[in-house]
Amino acid sequence: MKLEGITVVDLSWFLPGPYLTTALADHGAEVIKVEPPTGDPGREILPPDERTSVFFRNMGRGKKSVVLDLKSEQGRADLFRLCTTADVIVESFRPGVSARFGVGYEAVKAANPRVVYCSISAFGQDGAYPGRAAHDLALEAMTGVLSLTLGDDGRPAIPGIPVADLVSGLYGLSGVLMALFRRQTTGKGDYIDVSMHETLMASCANVVGTAFKENKHPDVKNQRTTGGSAFYRVYDTSDGRQLVLAGQEMKFIKNLLGALGKSDWAELCEWPGAHQKPVVEFLTSTFKAKPLKHWMEFLATLDICYGPVNTLPEAIAEPNLMKRGFMVTDDLGRKHFGPAVRFKDEPSSPLYREPLLGEHTAEILKRER
Repeated sequence: MKLEGITVVDLSWFLPGPYLTTALADHGAEVIKVEPPTGDPGREILPPDERTSVFFRNMGRGKKSVVLDLKSEQGRADLFRLCTTADVIVESFRPGVSARFGVGYEAVKAANPRVVYCSISAFGQDGAYPGRAAHDLALEAMTGVLSLTLGDDGRPAIPGIPVADLVSGLYGLSGVLMALFRRQTTGKGDYIDVSMHETLMASCANVVGTAFKENKHPDVKNQRTTGGSAFYRVYDTSDGRQLVLAGQEMKFIKNLLGALGKSDWAELCEWPGAHQKPVVEFLTSTFKAKPLKHWMEFLATLDICYGPVNTLPEAIAEPNLMKRGFMVTDDLGRKHFGPAVRFKDEPSSPLYREPLLGEHTAEILKRER
């Protein structure tokens, strides 16, 4: 696997950091998860599982658990030894906390110049809010993501997944891999300062046109991807289900409107905006006339972009995921997602098992001494 021989010390909790380190573990890195005596809070997030919780096994698989009491001198000394032999350190404390534990970047770098050290925090290590706490939803609000995500009542709607958490984890992963690549030629590691605020803001690059150009918030309901296009929206079907159209290229527009006997309306869909209302109303009434199954069969005969609004159980059972082997069942009968990054020559071989609390403490600390 690509990352065999790489040792990672994971000091992060919840989602951004663990999401990053799970990807490293899936591709062969040894990830040592350092936990307090009470354990990672993710172990207790409902629903429970045979060993821990579904949340924790998704974020903890393939890792080794070491319990250290960082309030004690011995715990801090043991952590420092771990860090001075690691290739990568990932932490998500508030700025300054890792230094107080004696494992800030400068202290570790002095003993281990090759270390790649990644800090993930809400607002970065400096700036206006370095010590301020925040989770995903607050950052979605501050970056304007919520002001672009409106329900039918015009009020902001909470997105179904924690975008800031996931995006910051992916940016952190990119930074770690870039730093490891560069280390091959320089022999030196580096420090990576990931701000969840910045990574989510950077993810808005395709929707900031009017804000950059005119210093105006967009008219959300009339933008191309947030409600202003007949071919990028959600439609009801007769059985209380929904489907989406999600392709605005003219070839897709002509294919569907032609099949529905409305080819002459295609030119209305060339640009987003209120002028598309007749097309929206037509598609709304058309799709509402028959059940979802009918429309899935009908749309499958056309070259367009579409999809059913699946429940999570339906999504997990999608034939495409099954055919590609993305859904995995472990020896306890538990479902897992496979790695989303696939290599032909060095495929991943994840261990679909999360560690019990402190399971590897003796093994790892004996090795480090």
